[in-house]
Amino acid sequence: MRLLGCKALFAALWLGTRTVSVWALHESDVGLVDWTQKLVGVPIYSSPLTAPVFHGDLILMATSANVLAGVNATDGSVVWRSIYDAEDPIMSYTDHGDTVSTLSGPGGATLRAYDANDGALLLEKRLHDPLLGKLHDPGNLGTRLLHLDESGEAPSETILALTNGYTVHSLDATTGETRWTWVASDQGSLIIHTHLLADPKSSTLFVAGLAKSTASFTLHVTALSLSTGEELTSHNIPANLADARTDYVALTGPAGTGGACLSWLEKGVIKVAVLKPDLKGSVLSIPGAKYKRVEDIGLAMNGQYLAYKEDGAGQVMHFDAEKGVLKAIWEFPESASSSEYSESTYAGAHDAATKDPRVVRAFWSNKHNRIVHQVFAADVAADKATNAGYVVPFDTSEHGVIRYALLDGSSTSEMETTRVLLITSTGAVQLWKHNKLQWTREEALSTIQVAEFVELPERKVAGTHVDDDEGYVSMLRRQLGDAKNLPHFIISFIRRFATGSYASVSSSASPSLSEGEAASHGGLSRDTFGFRQVIVAATSYGKLYGIDSSSGRILWSRVLGLGWAAKVGGRIIPVKIYTTRTVADAEGPRVVVVTQRRADNTLVDTVVFHIDPLTGEDAKEDGVPKAQRNALEGKDSIAGPLMETFLVPDGNKTVLLLDEFLQARLYPETPATQKALEEITPSLYFMLRAGEAGARQLVGHQLTAAPDLSEHLVGYPTWTLPLQPHEEILSVLPPTQGPIASVGKVLGNRATLYKYLNPHMRVVLTALPIGDKPSCGVYVVDGVKGSIVYNARVPAAGGRCDVHASLTENWLVYHYYDDESAGVPTTTDSPAGEDTAGGAVKGWRVVSVEIYEGQNPDDKTSSSDLSAFSSASLHGTAIETSFITTQGITAIASTSTKFGVTTKDIIIATKKHSIQAIPRRLLDPRRPHHKPTAEEIEEMLVQYDPVLPDDPRLVLSHNYEVANVRQIVTAPSLLESTTLVFAFGLDLFCTRIAPSNTFDVLSEGFNKVQLVLTILGLTVAIAITKPMVRRKRLRERWYQ
Repeated sequence: MRLLGCKALFAALWLGTRTVSVWALHESDVGLVDWTQKLVGVPIYSSPLTAPVFHGDLILMATSANVLAGVNATDGSVVWRSIYDAEDPIMSYTDHGDTVSTLSGPGGATLRAYDANDGALLLEKRLHDPLLGKLHDPGNLGTRLLHLDESGEAPSETILALTNGYTVHSLDATTGETRWTWVASDQGSLIIHTHLLADPKSSTLFVAGLAKSTASFTLHVTALSLSTGEELTSHNIPANLADARTDYVALTGPAGTGGACLSWLEKGVIKVAVLKPDLKGSVLSIPGAKYKRVEDIGLAMNGQYLAYKEDGAGQVMHFDAEKGVLKAIWEFPESASSSEYSESTYAGAHDAATKDPRVVRAFWSNKHNRIVHQVFAADVAADKATNAGYVVPFDTSEHGVIRYALLDGSSTSEMETTRVLLITSTGAVQLWKHNKLQWTREEALSTIQVAEFVELPERKVAGTHVDDDEGYVSMLRRQLGDAKNLPHFIISFIRRFATGSYASVSSSASPSLSEGEAASHGGLSRDTFGFRQVIVAATSYGKLYGIDSSSGRILWSRVLGLGWAAKVGGRIIPVKIYTTRTVADAEGPRVVVVTQRRADNTLVDTVVFHIDPLTGEDAKEDGVPKAQRNALEGKDSIAGPLMETFLVPDGNKTVLLLDEFLQARLYPETPATQKALEEITPSLYFMLRAGEAGARQLVGHQLTAAPDLSEHLVGYPTWTLPLQPHEEILSVLPPTQGPIASVGKVLGNRATLYKYLNPHMRVVLTALPIGDKPSCGVYVVDGVKGSIVYNARVPAAGGRCDVHASLTENWLVYHYYDDESAGVPTTTDSPAGEDTAGGAVKGWRVVSVEIYEGQNPDDKTSSSDLSAFSSASLHGTAIETSFITTQGITAIASTSTKFGVTTKDIIIATKKHSIQAIPRRLLDPRRPHHKPTAEEIEEMLVQYDPVLPDDPRLVLSHNYEVANVRQIVTAPSLLESTTLVFAFGLDLFCTRIAPSNTFDVLSEGFNKVQLVLTILGLTVAIAITKPMVRRKRLRERWYQ
C-alpha cells in the first residue's frame, strides 16, 4: 500500500507539471522551429469597384479571400490588412486622401472607413439589415462609393453610398452621421441604380442605372440635390444594351471641372448622353468605326475609357466636360487582333502631377517571345500625346499569362521609373519597374486545396570518379586527395564528442548550404531529425508548389497544364494528393495529384499528374532541362467527372479512380497493378453518397468484373444506409492513418480496455436543416456492412451545421456550437451529475469519444483482425464526455508519429486566428467527476472540469496571426516524440510539436562536457588504483 501511495503521488506530480507545460515555446525558438507566411489573397480585378489601386507607396486591394489590404509597393510586404467574415463580402471600396472606405455585406449593408496608411478602423456604420440586402449578379451590382471634399454646403468631407441598387446615403466622412437618404420609388423592382456621378458646380448628384425592358436594358438617370438629397428630376434615356456589364460606362470630368455623361455601345455604335441638372438633351453618336466592347480602365472619374474596335484595336476615348463632347484621342498601334501577339490587357492611371491620363497596354509578343508594355501619355490641354514601349522578361512558364495590369500614376513620365502591377493566371502578383522585376507575391498559396509532407533523403557525400582502367599511381593520387580532409574530420569529431555540439531539436532545420553547394551534395536532403521535409501543395489556380517545411521557402513551382482545354480555356481543380513512393524506394519519392479539369466549354474530366517532389519535374520526363520546361501535362484518366479516389491497399500504393459509372481506373495502369487489384478485390470496400436532394443515402460498394458492360472492374452496391428525410451528407471523413503501438489501455485495477480498431470506420457528418429544431448528425459507420458504430445529434446553431471531427484509432473528437443551453453543467463544485446552475450554458462544445471492444473491461474481440461480417464486430462500448471551449474552430487534426508510441494530441485552428494544441489527457472521456482515487491517479486521470483551459502555453502559433485555416496536415518526423504540423488557409503556418516531450533525445541542458570529464577522471582513477589494488591483494596473500 505504501508503494502504491508513492506511485500515486508521483503520478499526480508528473501530471500536474506535464498537462500544459510541454507545449510552451521559448521566445528564442520563434522563427527557428516554426514559420508563418502572411497572405492577403488574389486581388479581385473583374470590376473597377474592387480592382487594385496605387495609393502613394501603397497598393490597396480587395481580394478573393475577402480581405482588404495595403501592400508596400517597394518590397511587397503586407503593411496592413482587414479580414472580413465570410457572410460579409466586400462589395466595393474607394480611396480618398488618407482614407479607404468599403461597402460590404449583401447589397452593401455595412460602411467602413480605414486609415490608408496603417489600416486603423475610423468608422463603421450599418446602412441596412444584411437580411434585407438585394442579391444581384454580379454581387456588387447596385453598390457604389463616392467621396466629396469639403464645400460651403458641407463643412466636412462627405461619403455618398449607393446600396441595394435603390438607396443613396449621404454621410459625414468623419462621424458617420447621416445627412440625408434617398430611396427610389420602385425600390429596385424595375430599375437597378449602378453609378453615382457628382457635379459640384451645379450641386447635382446623378444616380444612373439600368431599366429592364423585354429583351435588353435601357438607361435611367435621377438627378438629386447634393446638399439635401431632394429628387430634382428623373428620366429614361433611350438605349438598347445587350450586356450592361460590358456595354456601359459612366464618366465625369476631372476634379473641379464638373460635368458628367453616360456612354454606351449599341449595335456597334458608341453613343453618349451628356447629363445636365434638368436631364434635358439629346443622345449623340460617335461616327466612324464600329466597336465591339467598352471598358472602364480606372479613368472614368477623369473622363476616359477604352473602346475596342471590331478588329480588336484599342482606342482611348476622352470626355471633354467643358465642351460636352466625347472623342477618341488615341489608338494603340498594332493593337488589332493578330497571330503575332496575344490579346492585350489595358490599365489606366492619372499622372500625379498633371492629372493627365496614362494608359499601359500589356501583351505577349511572339516575335520577341516576351511581354511588351506600351505606355500612352496624353497632354489633354495641349492636345498631344506620346507613346513608348519596352520588353519585359516575364516568365510565362512559371506564372502563366497576364490577367490584369495596373499602372502607377505617381511614377514620372520617364520609362525607367514606370511601375506596373501585374496579376497572373496562376495567382501571382508582381511589380515591375520598367523591365526589372521588383517583387512577386505568390497569393495563390492562399487557395491551397491539398497538401502532403514528403520525407527527404539523406545527404549524399560527393566522391571522386573512379575509372575502370585506373592505374596504381592514379589510385594513390586519388586516395591522397580524398584523405586531405581527414585531419579536419578527426578534429571536428573530437570537438563534437567533447562539447556535445550535435544537432538540437530546438535549432533550425534549414540547410546552411547555398544552392550551389546543395547541388554538389546531391540536391535536397533532410536534417538529422527529419524535421526538414518538402510540403507539396496544389492550389485552385492550377499551380503546384514545393515548400521547405523548415523555412517556408518555395523550392520549386510548376503550372499544371490544361492539355486539350488550353485551346478553349479552363482551370485545374486539385482533388487529392498521394505519396506513392518514399525515400526507401529505388526511384526516390514520388507524388500523384488527382485533379478535375473544367473547360470553359462545360466539359469536365479527370487528370492525374505524377511529380518528383524533390525537383517538381514530371516523373515521366526525367532529365528535361529547366530552361526547356513548360507546364506540367498530366494523364487524362477519366473522360468525365470523378466520383471517388483512394489508394489501393495492395502495398504498392496504386491510385484507384471511380468515374460516374463506377468503373475503376488505376494509376499507373499496368498488368501488374491490374493483377494486384483483382487479387484484393474480394476484400476491397468503399462507400459513396447517393440519392436525390431530400432522400440522401450512404451506399456501400464492392468491385466486380462485368465483361458485358465494361472492360474495367465496376462497382456494385452491397448495402444502403438511408438517412432521415431532407438530411444532407456534408462530408465523409476517413480515420487518421498510422501505426498502432497499443491495442488496449491498462486500468489502475490491472484490467484492460481493448480498443475498438475496426479499420473500415468512417466519420459521416450530416445536416438536417428542416424541422422545428434543425440538427447536425455525427455518425461512425462501418464501411463494409453499413453498421452504425456510433451516432449523435447536435444542434444546428442558426440552422447551419459547423461541425468538425477527427477520428484516430478508437478516438473520436468533434466540435460544434450548442445554442440550446443543454449538455454541460456550469459549475464543477457540485457532486457528479448534479447541475447547480439549474441548466447549462450556450457555447462551443468539444465531445471526446473512445470506443472499446465488448461491454466490460477485459472483453476482447480482436476487432482489428476480426472479419467485418462477424457479429462480434458490433460488440463495442462508447465512452464519451462533453467539454466547453471558449472559441470556435475552423479545422481539426490529430498528431501522428513514426511508431505511434507518443501520446496523440488534438490540433485545432481557432476563429481567433491561432493554432492550438489540446492534450489528450484533458480530453480523456474517463476523467472522474469526483476526486480521483489512487487507481485513477495511477492512470494519470485528473478530475473532470467541463471548461477546457484557454492556456496561452497551448497556443502553438504564439503571437503569429494564422487566419482562416481550412485544413491542418500532420506528419511524423524521424523522432518518435515529434510531429510536424502544417496549417493552411489564408495564411500558412508550420511548426513541430512533442506531445510527450522529447523523450528520445537528450535535453538542451545536458552537460556532456561534465559527463566526458567524469568518465575520463574515472578512467584515470581506475588506471592508477588498479595496480595499487593488485599489489595490496598480493601482500595480503603472503601474510595469510
